[in-house]
Amino acid sequence: MFIENVGTYAGQIWCALEGKNALSQKEIKKATKLKDKEFYLGLGWLLREDKINVTEGETENYYALK
Repeated sequence: MFIENVGTYAGQIWCALEGKNALSQKEIKKATKLKDKEFYLGLGWLLREDKINVTEGETENYYALK
């Protein structure tokens, strides 16, 4: 059941980023209503599958689909 939830979190992040240039963690969390732990689990899933780009900003990172 835990693995299924992580896939769901990744899917929520994917949907939030779809059609967008890049969003910050704050913007993604606002769009998905994910908590910190859920956000990082979903992000890790997408990073592991090489589905997401991360751009480091001065104060925060920005995420976009590949």
